[in-house]
Amino acid sequence: MAGAARGRVLHTTREPDGIRAARKPRVDGLRNRERLIEVAKQAFAESGPHVSLDEIARRAGVGIGTLYRHFPTRDAIVEAVYRREVAQLAAAATRLLGTMAPAAALHEWMRLFVDYIATKKVMASALGAIVDCGSALYAASGAQIGEAMTLLVDRAVAAGEIRADVDPIDLLRALVGFTLGNSSAGWQASALRLIEILMDGLRAQA
Repeated sequence: MAGAARGRVLHTTREPDGIRAARKPRVDGLRNRERLIEVAKQAFAESGPHVSLDEIARRAGVGIGTLYRHFPTRDAIVEAVYRREVAQLAAAATRLLGTMAPAAALHEWMRLFVDYIATKKVMASALGAIVDCGSALYAASGAQIGEAMTLLVDRAVAAGEIRADVDPIDLLRALVGFTLGNSSAGWQASALRLIEILMDGLRAQA
């Protein structure tokens, strides 16, 4: 019996040290990646899209090697910031609808759209260097934003809170016109005022 016991492989629920050690860096790695993207967005806003990668790493509290493991080129981190901005704006539609009446959610989402455009304008030159308006990246981002706007408009129409003849794509074109299409000083304040006027025109008449 003793020999048989020695020949058996004993199974336990304890993971080998190597597996546990391998898992922690993955969690840390995701945290570092998110931190780098957030810091890069702030750095672009404050210093422009050509802020040094060394500066981004310093602000994030990581070594430059860590930054390069996640983003081997400047273009990679620029694209990551842009993708996250689009994803957050698109996801905000469902989040807002979960806590607000549909028309209020649409109103707040349009205000968030102004913030999104502000980030995009800061990064415009860097984005233009890696993608063009016909690229798959822009097509995918446009689709996500269009779907979010459609969801918000459809819910507000169904609730009887805005006019039934509102076309979500027309509304999105209007937003683009007085945000992305406005290059004057103080464009953000102007855009927010126009959103108030636009909402007044959208509301269903009693």
